[in-house]
Amino acid sequence: QVQLVESGGGLVQAGGSLRLSCAASGRTFSGSAMGWFRQAPGKEREFVASIDWAAFSADYADSVKGRFTISRDKTRNTVYLQMNSLKPEDTAVYYCAARRPPDTSRMMSTYDIWGQGTQVTVSS
Repeated sequence: QVQLVESGGGLVQAGGSLRLSCAASGRTFSGSAMGWFRQAPGKEREFVASIDWAAFSADYADSVKGRFTISRDKTRNTVYLQMNSLKPEDTAVYYCAARRPPDTSRMMSTYDIWGQGTQVTVSS
């Protein structure tokens, strides 16, 4: 059973930090790029960040660039999203996802495995 399990969400004050983790199990994600997406209440799911298989390249949405950092630990089959200087508008359910091609992508349709999501709430 292929699975992605997110953790690390919670409630934080504006200006604070959180680190999300996404642990993969059930298959080797060798060669796969990984991504983080988020969905706020009443809004469509949107791209946040993506990292390629080699961890040489990362892509970020403009809204999080300079505040969020995506990374991966291949030995632990885990991807992280370090979120700093959080704002109330970052409040959303955050999802991690995997795609077979090794390069980054902003397109949700190119990701074939999704986690269940973790809630991030930023209070003002």
